[in-house]
Amino acid sequence: MAKYLLLKHYRRSSGPTALPGTDVPMDQWTEQEVADHIRFMDDFADGLRERGEFVDGQALSPEGTFVRYGGEGRPPVTDGPFAETKDLIAGWMIIDVDSQERAYEAAAELSAAPGRGGEPIHEWLEVRPFLTREPSADA
Repeated sequence: MAKYLLLKHYRRSSGPTALPGTDVPMDQWTEQEVADHIRFMDDFADGLRERGEFVDGQALSPEGTFVRYGGEGRPPVTDGPFAETKDLIAGWMIIDVDSQERAYEAAAELSAAPGRGGEPIHEWLEVRPFLTREPSADA
C-alpha cells in the first residue's frame, strides 16, 4: 500500500471547449447543487473506507494567509501579489492504495463530482505520492 495526496484544484474550464458545469464557481451554485456535491464527496469517501483506502480528507475554507519567518518576534504576513493556495486548492484527500494506477483511478472518480445542473465538474486533481524514505544527497 502507498499513500497519495489528492489535491482538489479550483481550475475551471472556459471558452467554447468548456465542459458543462466546469466554468461556474461553486459560489454561484444553488443550495441543492452544493448539497449534491457534498453528498457525492461523502459517498465517495465512504466507498474508499469500505475498501480500506481512505485515510483522511477535508474541504478548505477560501480564507488563508501566507506567513514566513522574518526575524525574532515578527513574522511578516502577506496576501499577494502571487497566486495563493486559497485561490487554487479547494480541499484534499489522503488515500492508501495498492498502486499509482489505483490512485489515478480514484482521482478520476472524484473528478466526476456533480456541479452546476448536476453535471460532472471534471475537476482537476493533483495526485502526489507521499515520500516513502528520507531524501539523501546520494539519490
